Amino acid sequence: MEADLITIGDEILIGQIVDTNSAWMAQKLNDEGINIRQITSISDQPDHIMATLCESGSKAAIVLVTGGLGPTKDDRTKSALCTFFGTHLTENKDVLEHIIQLLTPRGVVINNLNREQALVPATATVLTNKQGTAPGLWFDHEGTVFVFMPGVPFEMKYLMEFEVLPRIQQIFNTLTITHRTVLIQGLPESMLAERIEDWEDNLPESIRLAYLPSPQSMKLRLSARGKDKVYLTKLIEQEIEKLSKIIPDYIYGYEEESLAGNLGKMLIIRNMTVSVAESCTGGNISHFFTSNPGSSAYFKGGIVAYSNEIKSKILGIDPEIIAKRGAVSKEVVEAMAVSANQLFNTDFAIATSGIAGPDGGTPEKPVGTVWIAVAGAGMVVSKVYNFGDNRERTIIRSSQTGLNMLRLLLLKKDSL
Repeated sequence: MEADLITIGDEILIGQIVDTNSAWMAQKLNDEGINIRQITSISDQPDHIMATLCESGSKAAIVLVTGGLGPTKDDRTKSALCTFFGTHLTENKDVLEHIIQLLTPRGVVINNLNREQALVPATATVLTNKQGTAPGLWFDHEGTVFVFMPGVPFEMKYLMEFEVLPRIQQIFNTLTITHRTVLIQGLPESMLAERIEDWEDNLPESIRLAYLPSPQSMKLRLSARGKDKVYLTKLIEQEIEKLSKIIPDYIYGYEEESLAGNLGKMLIIRNMTVSVAESCTGGNISHFFTSNPGSSAYFKGGIVAYSNEIKSKILGIDPEIIAKRGAVSKEVVEAMAVSANQLFNTDFAIATSGIAGPDGGTPEKPVGTVWIAVAGAGMVVSKVYNFGDNRERTIIRSSQTGLNMLRLLLLKKDSL
């Protein structure tokens, strides 16, 4: 079974806003075993709307449309729908009552534009939108289901979860697709594939594996399709358990978990704290830590020592070492980590110093060269990396690698 997704709005076509609705809807439909045939963004012009509906309706079983249902003059979808479905607008008393109850407590005086929100195509099934004034509209037309929803993301998501998906499940008796995502840090894609080749070759036929690389981490997504969700979930978990025995130190989490967040949980369990001294990452490691609620329990703070002057004056790095070895060196980054530990009185500290680019590189230290150190528990570990010539990617990879170095150090400390 296939579905088409259509977003209506000139603001999308000119890049004023990004179409996040389609990505979210595609994931939800995929979970129901429905394949996405096409995702289309179109203008607010009625002719364009009707032509696109005609094309999608002839090829897809389900057509989901967002946008163009607002009260202003640039929202022309409802009039186009009346032409396309051969119907007319009529006032829906339930929708009008909902609008009044929603807006009046906010001090909004109901005007004609608000009342026009209650005008709906006579042949549509109205889907109650408890999050906003524009209702969803459902049409069964020539063997295809057409659903129209507001473009506001939280309104669309409400309608999808409480109105649209339950109806789709009932009508189409859809299969279920179960996904599980394993998050991996420290193994490039090619090395990972080599490590898990035997495991991958022996996966059950009902499970598909996808490699999803990104600057932050490597993701392995296991997917299984069928009727019995409980069985599929158990089958996937059994395979993940096998995988965890093959690459135990490289798996840091699952689904949407963050490395910094999971590292924070490890520190809390051990009643330990961390600080940072960042040069090339420019505070990004601090940002990763503080993006997680409750991070004040384990993250004390950090210093962005971007210049050599700050490395010397604040962190106390000997200027002669910087002059002799260079700011991007084992000696300097280790001294930065030790100094941060002392300044913030933490159990561990992470330090970075590198050449993010696009210029500043030398034959000995090309762009992308980064030294990372972790100090604590009576030891200092450091390593040099080259993350390539993309500045943004280098900053992200350096930050993630620093976090992972501390994670591995904690695991090693536990084993000792």
